[in-house]
Amino acid sequence: MVLVEVQPSDAADPAAHLRAQLDFYRSAVLSKLDGLDDAALDAAVLPSGWTPRQLLAHLVFMERRWFVWGFLGEQVADPWGDQVDERWHTDASVAELSERLVAGGRRTSEILRDRPLSAVAATGGRFPAEEPPPTLATIAFHVLQEMARHAGHLDVVRELIDGSTGES
Repeated sequence: MVLVEVQPSDAADPAAHLRAQLDFYRSAVLSKLDGLDDAALDAAVLPSGWTPRQLLAHLVFMERRWFVWGFLGEQVADPWGDQVDERWHTDASVAELSERLVAGGRRTSEILRDRPLSAVAATGGRFPAEEPPPTLATIAFHVLQEMARHAGHLDVVRELIDGSTGES
């Protein structure tokens, strides 16, 4: 898998830059999983106990929780479906989860393209009406840091599994 390039000109438009960075980190996550067999995808190599497949499921659900259920306020089936007893889990294949991550990224890009970063999230979904909801910018930066942080976790896990390092 080839990583998505982030073009320097994207910085002129903060929303475009956020879209590009999110695309880059989604692509980095998928590249770190590329080539791993089922045993490696389901191996917990860190003391916290999560597996690469579980982390991918977490990212799929996390992005949807923040942008679709959170910002848009749309009702979604099982918004916390990546968690059981406060631990990550999934029964889905990596192929299915990868497709869902890419599709979720397209939806996120549409949201970031069609609305100003100063727009305020809807209430009634993730955000209760009695609390001030975050802006789209706040949500986008949160999801970006979450995606980047977990891509870094996968860097470490991949190195421990087979010695692969860097962006290859």
